[in-house]
Amino acid sequence: MKSIAQIQEEIVAEFAEFSDWQEKYEFIIELGFDLPPLDDQYKTEEHRILGCQSNVWLQAAYDPAAGVMRYGADSESTIVKGLISLLIQVLSGQKPEDVLQAQLGFLHQIGLDRHLSATRSNGLASMVQEMKRQAAQHLEASQV
Repeated sequence: MKSIAQIQEEIVAEFAEFSDWQEKYEFIIELGFDLPPLDDQYKTEEHRILGCQSNVWLQAAYDPAAGVMRYGADSESTIVKGLISLLIQVLSGQKPEDVLQAQLGFLHQIGLDRHLSATRSNGLASMVQEMKRQAAQHLEASQV
């Protein structure tokens, strides 16, 4: 299993191959198209991430056999779907405590913090916060 840091390094290297932001946006959108479909049962208000401009639904589960978090998501917006796909790539399959401690510096390194609108940046922060909240919730439940 790759560490969160290793996955982030791979993403930074992948984004370094693009010469401009138009190519990077297109790549992010492609990532969204590659995201496995989220079952409609999770496209509910309970699973919707608040603070996002577009509807984003997150399904989080703890896999006790592997001891890791598993995430799935969907959005009505192709760019947002790509953004959540990046986060899933980094955080899904990781231990809850590692998700909680993750410093997602790759977002800055690839320039997302400078090239997203304020509302998209806030939405991205909300996605990270919810994924960490879910990890914390599963960690607490496992310690009871």
